[in-house]
Amino acid sequence: MIPVVNKEVCIGCGKCIEVCPPQALALINEGAYIREELCEECGFCAPECPVNAIEIRFPLSINHY
Repeated sequence: MIPVVNKEVCIGCGKCIEVCPPQALALINEGAYIREELCEECGFCAPECPVNAIEIRFPLSINHY
């Protein structure tokens, strides 16, 4: 899943950019922006965010028995 940045929480520190292997993140208007076409969905960025502004929204699974 492609991460989602909460622009209201992001402080623009750039720590997520430093750990992104495909360099899919950029700082725009003092906040993180994810270029979805470059994102490899590795999830390295989310745990690096000191204010938890990056979220990976996993889909709900429904078990059918």
